[in-house]
Amino acid sequence: MKRIYDAASLPEAHILAAHLATRGVRVRVLNANAAGAMGEIPMDAAAPQLWVEDARDEARAREAIAAFHAQAAGPARRCPKCGEENPPAFDLCWSCGAGLESAAGDQGVPMNR
Repeated sequence: MKRIYDAASLPEAHILAAHLATRGVRVRVLNANAAGAMGEIPMDAAAPQLWVEDARDEARAREAIAAFHAQAAGPARRCPKCGEENPPAFDLCWSCGAGLESAAGDQGVPMNR
């Protein structure tokens, strides 16, 4: 196993683990229960960590994580079916469940109407 990422929170670690799993990269979340020890041990030792099970997947995992963060930082997207605004990392509309693939070319929509 090889450590590839230190998450800011346990939910972030699990979201990224699921993201990697859909791309065929097996990871483990370590330090899932260490948050209660922060202050007793260094923060970087208590933060949730992602470790790839197969070190040969390291580069692919790092690229997928970088792409995930780049997508999450983009502009909001409008659903082509119902018109609702969706966060940039969503693949499906939160309101109607339609795919947002056709909205991928959007330049984003303002978050307030």
